[in-house]
Amino acid sequence: MNVAVFGGSFDPVHIEHIRCARAAIESLRLDKLIIMPAHTPPHKPGKILSSDSDRLEMCRLAFADVEKAEVSDYEIARGGTSYTYLTCRHFKEEYPSARLFWLVGTDMLRDFPSWKEPQFILKDATLAVCGRTETDGWIEQEQKAFKEKFGVSFAVVDYNGADVSSTKIRVLAGAGVRLTGITPDSVAEYIHEKGLYRIENAEKALGLEKPKRQEHSLRVAQVAAKRAVQLRLSERKAITAALFHDCAKYLAPDSPYLKGFSLPTQWGDVPKEVAHQFAGAYVAEHTFGVTDEEILDAVRYHTSGRPEMGEIEKLVFLADMIEEERRYEGVEILRELFWKGDSVDECLTEALRQTLEFLKTKKEDIYPLTKQAYEYYAARQNKKCE
Repeated sequence: MNVAVFGGSFDPVHIEHIRCARAAIESLRLDKLIIMPAHTPPHKPGKILSSDSDRLEMCRLAFADVEKAEVSDYEIARGGTSYTYLTCRHFKEEYPSARLFWLVGTDMLRDFPSWKEPQFILKDATLAVCGRTETDGWIEQEQKAFKEKFGVSFAVVDYNGADVSSTKIRVLAGAGVRLTGITPDSVAEYIHEKGLYRIENAEKALGLEKPKRQEHSLRVAQVAAKRAVQLRLSERKAITAALFHDCAKYLAPDSPYLKGFSLPTQWGDVPKEVAHQFAGAYVAEHTFGVTDEEILDAVRYHTSGRPEMGEIEKLVFLADMIEEERRYEGVEILRELFWKGDSVDECLTEALRQTLEFLKTKKEDIYPLTKQAYEYYAARQNKKCE
């Protein structure tokens, strides 16, 4: 008997989860595939999960037509932090004569050495890997590294999936975008009806932007959200700030949305390219009811930067500069630094340096706040390196 467990947050379950599950059933000749929503994933403390009941119901809807798949509430019912080695032990005891697999994507394969007690997982189960947008040769390369590390090989599921992530879906749902085509229709309808992941007034704020700018804001939100979880920051705050950050970019000075607004004067004249950040924070607060100061500051300084930026501010400032459609000299350096380590300060310093260099080259006005921000973070980096 072959049994596999497919664990994850499933927040929400999406179409690639379903395709991977079907491929695993066929490739591994499974008699049973157990879908296991986690209670508290230990590696995602910054992400606020949907309720246990909602994630269970979405999984039940999504896998209802997948033969040999069944949804288990074992980890959710057990409570506490969900550690894979404990779950593997449970199902090995439940199916002692079965060959047990634990199904993962290649992203989780590469993260596997950081899991708690990986050797105990491999004692009870064989890791089964489903590719995600992999290039030719990945199996040989990853098998070699895995065997050197753990002394065993992993099983391969004959499927190379598309790049669909639950993070992207939460961003789209937060912005009020319908999810047809990236989640099963039943799940898309459930999310819409329950208002899961919805961010109040984000759809209206995006409606003030041109279509291309809306797409940009969604990309910024995806980048900021992904890094927020890695840094143990609030994913929801990062998404919210990113979705609102350009809400005033196309508003005329006499727009009714800006009634009562005036530009700050303490840092001198505000360049046209910078003004929309201050206007955006005003509109977010006074029109759309955003009250969280971390979020408002992330909107308020996303173009200029400033000394002593908050962590969400830094994320939005940088995500705005490095989202995947940005093309300029130096952007790849910023992308590499952005995902490096447990801080974005080195990336922020380089981003501010590049900004000042660009403005000097173009002979454009340099807003004093940007210069102050660079000097502040450059000094911090220099002190750190001493």
